[in-house]
Amino acid sequence: MAEAEGVVLRCEGLTKRFGELVAVDDLGFSIREGETYGLLGPNGAGKTTAISMIAGIMARDAGEILLDGEPLTAGSVALKAKIGYVPQQLAVYPDLTGRENLRFFARLYGLGRKDAARRVEEVLEVVGLADRAKDLAKNYSGGMQRRLNVGLGLLHRPRLLILDEPTAGVDPQSRNSILDGVARLAAEGMAVLYTTHYMEEAERLCDRVGIIDQGRIRAEGTQRELVALVGEQDRVTLTGDGELEPLTARLAALPEVTGAGTADGRVEVFTHDARALLPRLLHEAEAEGTTVRSVQVVEPDLEAVFLHLTGKALRN
Repeated sequence: MAEAEGVVLRCEGLTKRFGELVAVDDLGFSIREGETYGLLGPNGAGKTTAISMIAGIMARDAGEILLDGEPLTAGSVALKAKIGYVPQQLAVYPDLTGRENLRFFARLYGLGRKDAARRVEEVLEVVGLADRAKDLAKNYSGGMQRRLNVGLGLLHRPRLLILDEPTAGVDPQSRNSILDGVARLAAEGMAVLYTTHYMEEAERLCDRVGIIDQGRIRAEGTQRELVALVGEQDRVTLTGDGELEPLTARLAALPEVTGAGTADGRVEVFTHDARALLPRLLHEAEAEGTTVRSVQVVEPDLEAVFLHLTGKALRN
């Protein structure tokens, strides 16, 4: 069963239509315990619709959602309680304090009085609002309100935490606080489904990424796997003294090198794993008698992969 394999969420064949529009088309992916899975796509790609179905707030036309190996249906009240959902829209009450907001939602989740009191204080620490717990939410900065919003989704200790663009419009300090908090939760074993319009967040947080466009997963894997999938390569630029052509020929002969050239006092080398190859390149330069003055390594990022697969920037 999926639960024995450590899989918290498995989606298979998810489909949703709005009239003639197929918003989500045969979508499938899985998330394991302690894994942060990034669902990335341009606006209109189907991310929000997919998340709404997974969270149980929108009916699906076809497909199956398994949570800890059990089918999630409209009547799966106990199973839905294993999900923490943090939407883009703020769900906080401005005229309540941070602590009061958390207490209110804790009771909605059905936590007992003592457990709720303990859990509220734990969550305040997790989202970095313990020192502002007595302040009204309307007096919080936008970033602090976002952090409180995330805290609401954590109160009941969910197995799966769904975060839909949790850092949109927040200040850098709050953004880093949210990202650090998500990383800690995943390290403690929580499965996280994360959407964002910031590619650097996906690169920093996500163990695997699914790139969705026109309702379908176009590619899925780790950053390195996705880069390899579209044929992008690392580029190493060595700047050195003297004649560089002999060094270029020497490096081009290495089996790990897919291409090498000389231009403007630099040697450029292309390879699929620059970090692993770099010590060998420097060793060969020394053997050739070339003094290397500087080294630059450029690795393809998710943005390059995303543009290749969708033809759009992430924020389009």
